[in-house]
Amino acid sequence: MTAHRIHDTAPAGDWTDAFLTGNGELGLMVHGRPHAERIVVNHHRLVLPNGTRHARAPELAGRMPHIRALVLAGRRAEAARLLTGGRELEWTQSFHPGYALTVDAAPGPVRDYRRDTDFTTGEVTVEWSGGRRRCFASRADGVAVLHLDQGDCVVGATGELPGRPADVVYERAAYRRDGLVFLRIRARYPHAGGAYGFEGLTLLRGDVSVDGDRVRVRGPALLTTLVDRPDAPPWRTRVAERRLAALAGDYGTLLARHVPRHRGPYTRVGLDLGVPDADRALPVGELLARQADAPDRLDPALLERLFHAGRYLLFSASGVLPPRLTGLWLGSWDAAWAGDFTTDANLNLQLAGANVGALPEVTAAHARLVVAQVDHWRANARAVYGARGLLAPSRTDGEHGHLFHVHPDWPFTAWLAGADWLLHPLHEHHLVTGEPLGEVAGWLAEVADFFADVLTAVDGRPVLVPSYSPETGPYDGTGRTAPVAVNATMDVAAARHALRLAAEVTGDDRWAGIRPPDYLVDGRGALAEWAWPGSTGDEDHRHVSHLYPVWPLHEIDRDDTPELAAAAHRALTLRGDENRSAHGSLHRALAAARLRDGELVAVNLRKILGADMFFRSLMSAHNTGRTTYNADAAHALPAVLIESLVQSRPGTLRLLPAPLPGLPSGALRGVTCRGRVTVEELTWAPGRVRARLVSPVAQRVVVHAPGGHRAVDLAPDRAYEVAFG
Repeated sequence: MTAHRIHDTAPAGDWTDAFLTGNGELGLMVHGRPHAERIVVNHHRLVLPNGTRHARAPELAGRMPHIRALVLAGRRAEAARLLTGGRELEWTQSFHPGYALTVDAAPGPVRDYRRDTDFTTGEVTVEWSGGRRRCFASRADGVAVLHLDQGDCVVGATGELPGRPADVVYERAAYRRDGLVFLRIRARYPHAGGAYGFEGLTLLRGDVSVDGDRVRVRGPALLTTLVDRPDAPPWRTRVAERRLAALAGDYGTLLARHVPRHRGPYTRVGLDLGVPDADRALPVGELLARQADAPDRLDPALLERLFHAGRYLLFSASGVLPPRLTGLWLGSWDAAWAGDFTTDANLNLQLAGANVGALPEVTAAHARLVVAQVDHWRANARAVYGARGLLAPSRTDGEHGHLFHVHPDWPFTAWLAGADWLLHPLHEHHLVTGEPLGEVAGWLAEVADFFADVLTAVDGRPVLVPSYSPETGPYDGTGRTAPVAVNATMDVAAARHALRLAAEVTGDDRWAGIRPPDYLVDGRGALAEWAWPGSTGDEDHRHVSHLYPVWPLHEIDRDDTPELAAAAHRALTLRGDENRSAHGSLHRALAAARLRDGELVAVNLRKILGADMFFRSLMSAHNTGRTTYNADAAHALPAVLIESLVQSRPGTLRLLPAPLPGLPSGALRGVTCRGRVTVEELTWAPGRVRARLVSPVAQRVVVHAPGGHRAVDLAPDRAYEVAFG
């Protein structure tokens, strides 16, 4: 049996349990009801206009000296109010579902029911004794494809999804043009300074006929679907009609064109935890139930399946944009946090397994987001600080990168680390592949220029002020959190990293005389969240932004900086769980892996797996008890497992740096490492570790494993086996 699929023995009871497929632009959510099917159609760029498309960063540069003085004088709450520019809190345009394709038929007996998602093809299948439906979102042709084989039925489209705003108006039509039958649905947005609306168009082939605003189907039929979102009228229906009409081939032909573009990336990496075939054959509901019955242990069968599901969902959600908070999927109009790209933690956590997990396509999607917004980051830096360089926002809906989401409790105009943090996956891609940095090198130099301009001095010491540790702050004199601070450790880490890296990638020495702040170890022996005397805050907070130099930067490391590594570990163990958010636990797990504490990695994984945080699609929730549909855990979990088994820096490779208890043996294949080494296969068992390595260039790599280390010389494109124990 294979770990590269899931199946269920009942339809989804709610949209959150719908099975998922996507091509990085179009996404489908399949409920799987035999006689009253609802397939929700999503598109990455569907965001509801709310008036913020033209929002800009507040003009604060002229007031910044006064704001700095207030912070240093301890009047931090007052400074936070000024950092908003006097604005009320504004949100990004909210991601929303498009509509549902409906497939209705006369009720009949249902025997031998099964619905499947095949991770290797991206195909979702629903079958029972009386019929079968198959669908996928094509990466080759850019359309959603659905094949019906269930006898007579009626196909329609509806915008009646949970939470639909009353001012979003739908209209439906079915019609015949040039001998072809089309089903169309249009939605008009309210006039709020955004797009005009969106249109879904489906071409139906087979024995089909128009029946009012729906289409009657007799026998097998092929449906292909496009979604368009014009900024202004007119609708572009004729263009979509011609594109669908030009698609040649039956379902099998269209699937065959798609599969190589999906299967190739997906199958580059695999994990085998030695799970018995009987466990791999279990329906997904039984896997989840078994884990729920034993929350204090990691179920290898579920963990292995979540690894593969996470990579499948991450890849499926990445294309024209990287994954949103909900990946690419949503079945209701009430997306938490606007379903946007939350950049102060969530987006990078979801991307953590892209480069090392051999999914450069995911990093390319992230690069598309960045390249479309980097000019806006420059405008933010000028407006807020009068500085050169780049200042990134804490969230974006994908349409622009202007920094306008600010509030006295969330003063993101003081979050200085954003551009360094968001560019890290692009630099990591260079370390993994060896591909030239190109324009990324210039952006990294601009980040260093920004810090050169905003660094100031207090009593001869370099400081960053104002500064902000997402989404918390040190206590003020009344014991309340005041978020604006001095030398937030995440900002300090970003400054240190940016100034060093810019010199490295450009060869320019213009930053040589600029000294960033140092880290601070507090009286408890912990890495302080603010490198400023007297700054203490909430140790039960969900974010661990002050561990940025541990993960992903590798600046604090047990070998190179053992004292700081011990302090970072102390900070990690002191941190509580607040509301048990998925991203908080996974962030802690990644930091624990870098600090080589496999038991602490497992503790944080159990907070996810043992707390009912996965839907039957193996998409995850933000909180325990499947509260709030959210992709953080699903997408980040594969990275946690990779980092526990393989860690890498140019010239250094660690095998089993943080092995998880309860997983005594297994195999990991295809991991791509920083330093241009691929671990074609890693196998481990009690007392034994073996790896097969390959590099496209000649290089010497020091390989560490439990029990020893050795230097190996790799010849170009020749596999080298190394064994320990």
